[in-house]
Amino acid sequence: MYTNNKLSKAVRLAIAFTAASATAFTASVNAAEEDEAAKVERIEVTGSRIKRTDLEQSVPVTVIDRAAIDFSGQTSVSDLIRNTTFNSAGSFRPQSGSSAQGVSSVDLRGLGSERSLILVDGRRLPKSPSTGSSQDLNSIPMAAVERIEILSDGASAVYGSDAIAGVINIITRKDFNGVEFRVGKSTVSLPNEGGDREEGSAVFGSSSDNASVVGGVSWNSRDIIYENAYDWVQPGGSSFGVNYLSPTGYKSVISQAECDSLENFFYTGAAGAGSCLYNFNATNANEASTGNQSGFLKAEYNINDDWKIFSHTLISKTKSFGRYAPSLNDAGDAAFMSDDSPNNPFNIASPFYNASFAAGFQDKRDKALAKHIADGNSPESFNPELVQFRHRFAALGNRDNQVDNWSTDFLVGVEGTIGSVIVDFGVRKNKTKTYEIGRGYLMGSNARTAVDSGAYMLNDPFGTRFTTDAEKSAYQETIKGLNVTTSRIGTFDQEEVFGSASFDVAETDAGAIQMIVGAEYRKEDYSDTYDSLSEAGQVGGSAGNSAGGGRNLKSGFVEALIPVMDGLEFSLAGRYDKYSDYGSDFSPKVSVRYEPMDGLVFRGSYGEGFRAPTLDILTQAPAPDNPSVSDDPSCLNLGLAAGCDVQVSAITLANSEINSETSKQISLGLAYQPVEWLSVSADYYDIKIDNLIRFFGANTILDREQSGDPIPAGLGVARLPNGGIDLITQGYANEGNWQITGLDFNVATNFDFGAAGRLKQNLQFGHRFSSEFDGGRNVINDMGDPRQRASLSNVYVWENVDVSWNINMVGSQFEDTDQVLDANGNPTGQVSRTGHVGTWVTHDMQISYTLPTNTKISIGAQNIFEKEPQLIGYDGRNYNFNLYDAYGRIAYIRLSQSF
Repeated sequence: MYTNNKLSKAVRLAIAFTAASATAFTASVNAAEEDEAAKVERIEVTGSRIKRTDLEQSVPVTVIDRAAIDFSGQTSVSDLIRNTTFNSAGSFRPQSGSSAQGVSSVDLRGLGSERSLILVDGRRLPKSPSTGSSQDLNSIPMAAVERIEILSDGASAVYGSDAIAGVINIITRKDFNGVEFRVGKSTVSLPNEGGDREEGSAVFGSSSDNASVVGGVSWNSRDIIYENAYDWVQPGGSSFGVNYLSPTGYKSVISQAECDSLENFFYTGAAGAGSCLYNFNATNANEASTGNQSGFLKAEYNINDDWKIFSHTLISKTKSFGRYAPSLNDAGDAAFMSDDSPNNPFNIASPFYNASFAAGFQDKRDKALAKHIADGNSPESFNPELVQFRHRFAALGNRDNQVDNWSTDFLVGVEGTIGSVIVDFGVRKNKTKTYEIGRGYLMGSNARTAVDSGAYMLNDPFGTRFTTDAEKSAYQETIKGLNVTTSRIGTFDQEEVFGSASFDVAETDAGAIQMIVGAEYRKEDYSDTYDSLSEAGQVGGSAGNSAGGGRNLKSGFVEALIPVMDGLEFSLAGRYDKYSDYGSDFSPKVSVRYEPMDGLVFRGSYGEGFRAPTLDILTQAPAPDNPSVSDDPSCLNLGLAAGCDVQVSAITLANSEINSETSKQISLGLAYQPVEWLSVSADYYDIKIDNLIRFFGANTILDREQSGDPIPAGLGVARLPNGGIDLITQGYANEGNWQITGLDFNVATNFDFGAAGRLKQNLQFGHRFSSEFDGGRNVINDMGDPRQRASLSNVYVWENVDVSWNINMVGSQFEDTDQVLDANGNPTGQVSRTGHVGTWVTHDMQISYTLPTNTKISIGAQNIFEKEPQLIGYDGRNYNFNLYDAYGRIAYIRLSQSF
């Protein structure tokens, strides 16, 4: 016979999505059967390693339990977490055209995914090989999750690096007996096609007096969505069409009629003086497809009354497919034509010859040569500028990227008592590997040869001029010679050894002083290897540079819980982390919890944290670059006027001078439950990050040089004797600070109507007061930085029927921000904002019915009123892809069967 875990009734009645606060979670536990509620035991809650009986501790923890997960209608952990109010400014999700195509991340407080730590059963999830700096939520199967705990406070003193904005601890299933099968399917309404989803899982569990085991398999998938599946999408114009660089910008090489006759090309501007552009929206994918196939097994065995052994195993494969527009000639010499190329409008023998352009271009060359000779150089050493052009090699087909991510995680440990000391120790090995294959990319050197020889003509990229089979076959061989398949293989391996001992130090009138001490050793090995052609910059439409290396980390930590008097306790924690590559960090934290009366808790904490420089930054291989900059000495050196844009040589290097970021955080809050059916909590936070890890590019470094501002150590500009730029060294370095403040507010209610059922409600509200870089202006309410996010969940349970209604809100922002000037035209320090981006509110609804056979049928829809995102361009897309989605109504049905 099927039986749930001991909190089955409480879980079924738990609050809906966006989470109960720890207060509300406590209420759900108290709602369990009386004989179970009477059993009080110490448990460990995220944010502390000390086990305690009070869930409402000195730091704010929000819990999303299994019932809330089911009520959300979400099919993946990534989508579940990204919709919480703590994901303040949105976060990255799988998208075509990105080097992190298959990755989903979370961005707590808007401080960046690299400052948001993700744990699985209290142990950190490894970094994704695709980014090297953030963790991938896609690797975690939804079916394995029992609950998710979100610590909205810094926790480096407990967990080490990255826990600046907060911690997400994903707790996998443990107390489960029986078998459960689940299948589900979803459809989306807004795109004309694509985006549909499927899910399925099988979970089993069994336990005896001495042992328990829980395991299962699961899968989920979401189809790709193309840009042209949306009615609002207009043609996207790329200058990489059929254009050459003239003194007034990029102009079409071919006529308007020739341009418009090519598939997905179109002409803009006046006839004879316009541009031939490529409509990349005709083929681009808006969102890459994703899929997850996973298996997990979790087991415990009680050796005797004092000792037990435990293990967990998780194997996951995620896959993603993305499509981007055909390749372009942005690699190396492929962007230039030889003088005698039949495609060159400078060449009088070319069918595209343009006398006006030829004269202007020759005059420009003559001036550059005269300047070269005047500087004392021989005419023979002059390297003439070549005609630059931009072209889309559509005949190669679209650029398709297939990404497969493999992850294996195995942990085994022992827990027991030695006298009055509770000890635990164990080992863990986690291995992630990414395979990425890209098809339809351009071999730059072959493209240059084909364009220069005339084997490839810009006005006929598809070879329609050929009529015989032999000619067509020969041309296809030419096209094949331009096509290159790219590859990228990434790994991130993590090995850990850990141990701790917890004990009562002394007994006082206020209770026992508890302490835990422990140590960890972690070894990390990272590799991100691109194919050699991409690394050398020879592949059009592709870029990347390999990185790889390893390090080890030795950590020691201590934490103490000190009761001062009835209702008042202090927690002290400290952690020392020593890295083998850059150095060490110490993170202290002190927190206080005061309960002056039953149901009212005041809490506060002060902590310091850090983010270690990641291996992708520390181990990146030198990467050549040719950025366009404005540098007067370099312009004059080339015979050009001051103020011109000129391409220069640059290199991106790993900076040996880089160090960790550091943070200081203060939080103050209260939790109040005046009556059984109502609980309220409010928590204020103030986070300041110093020594920020930032990327300094060529233009930033030149601006620093020209203004006399300091340039970070390890970076800079090397110049020739005549003043022109020889080489710019760019890369990551430490500089500046970032401070944010805000408030989290939660209200939870629980109404019992007896035979008429029960209603549970939960309001989660996040309000950010400020976000300031280097003491500058407050950027909250700028585009992409909403001040507020909120969610309201309502769950009504009556006999075998569950009804949920969730309301989610993303606050307004403004598209443009301008400085306010005084009467003399000087900045006043104030800003004006225009282009209002309205508040975005969506509604999710679900109804479930459980049959006597333990069959549960759930029907629902997310965004039931089909709210569309406001179409304001952001980061190269029609809307803010991080904050909103464009699925429309997501209607779903789910069937589960328990035995």
